[in-house]
Amino acid sequence: MKKKILKKYSGIDQLPSGTASEQITEGCLVLEGGAFRGVYTNGVLDALMEHDLNFRTTIGVSAGSLTAMNYLSGQIGRSARMNLRYRHDSRYVGAKAIRNNQGLIGFDFLFSRLPFIPRMDWKRFRSPERELYAVVTNLQTGKPEYLEKSMGEDFLTAVSASSSMPYISMPVMLRNTPYLDGGCSCKIPYEWALAQEFPKIIVVRTRSRQFRKKIRSDQENHKIRMPELFYKNYPNFVSALLRSNEEYNAQCDALEILEQQGRIFVIAPSQEVTVSRLEKDMEKLGNLYYLGYQDANAQIADLKAYLEKS
Repeated sequence: MKKKILKKYSGIDQLPSGTASEQITEGCLVLEGGAFRGVYTNGVLDALMEHDLNFRTTIGVSAGSLTAMNYLSGQIGRSARMNLRYRHDSRYVGAKAIRNNQGLIGFDFLFSRLPFIPRMDWKRFRSPERELYAVVTNLQTGKPEYLEKSMGEDFLTAVSASSSMPYISMPVMLRNTPYLDGGCSCKIPYEWALAQEFPKIIVVRTRSRQFRKKIRSDQENHKIRMPELFYKNYPNFVSALLRSNEEYNAQCDALEILEQQGRIFVIAPSQEVTVSRLEKDMEKLGNLYYLGYQDANAQIADLKAYLEKS
């Protein structure tokens, strides 16, 4: 018998809620993407807010940039409620989203007034006391760009571009330049944080520390040329896509070393993540949320010790 897919998470009414304190913690929070694997990040950030860990600077790629918006607005549980209630609403993911946004994700829906979801606290989000950057990939150069919320209304377009997956989304135009998912060129933007010389950097992963992406052989690459088929007018973007898995694995290796050295603090899933990028099983998504929530709570003492260490 085929398993029935629930339209919303069965435990949605029991999710944490509330408002984060006004306390600001110095440091840079780096958020990996991963589409609906980002529900793990929802759980992590809710736990951080409950412990008054509201970092002054946050940088997110793809789904990480969306989650970060509710983190800056200080609304505990809001990101999770959006994902765990509306995953099967076609205005968010599906036909209506495609019709209205030229991509699979309905950003117009997410940025609107949502039934059953607390209204976005735009005043707090826009406060100049905290910085937020969204990573996007420039199709013309194939390189990542780091766009800040101080750009005003254009920042919502930047977040949309950061979260627009290749192949299933049209490029997002921003100031006459085409952009797509920041993860195409930079999947974990910790190197940006290092370059900015933040003394404290906290990275939230959506894959376990052991995970690495498969690297196709030269023979397989000659057979599978989706990037060239879709983006033949953007050769630099094609090159970025073809080397993205290898660069991701190198980032993972470097993060392990930086974590061992105590330079960066990492929160990563303590179990293997079997949730797919476009996961439909709401109970799996709910469990992933609580995995993030529990993993973060388990590391709060160590995280505070890292932040206090000179």
